Amino acid sequence: MNRRLDDLYQATDSTAASRKPVELDQASVGRLSRIDAMQMQAMAMAAERLRGHEIERIKAALKRIDDGDFGACVTCGEDIAPKRLSVDPTISTCIRCASGG
Repeated sequence: MNRRLDDLYQATDSTAASRKPVELDQASVGRLSRIDAMQMQAMAMAAERLRGHEIERIKAALKRIDDGDFGACVTCGEDIAPKRLSVDPTISTCIRCASGG
């Protein structure tokens, strides 16, 4: 998980320029190019939000490991199925709690 966390931080750093505000000076950027740039900026910002959510899930999972609570559902306290954790180790709830039951 630490390696994935490092990769996410690196991706955040390397894409910072693509999330900057788009120039509105029509002399340097035409209208259609500006629209394209704004769409690219919006996609970069959405990707950053997803990275941020994944970073938070990983940090929470690492904290559960440090606290000795990893593998236990944060809602009911029951064990999370090992197969469920093998698919996504950041999962914090058992399947019953995740499905609302």
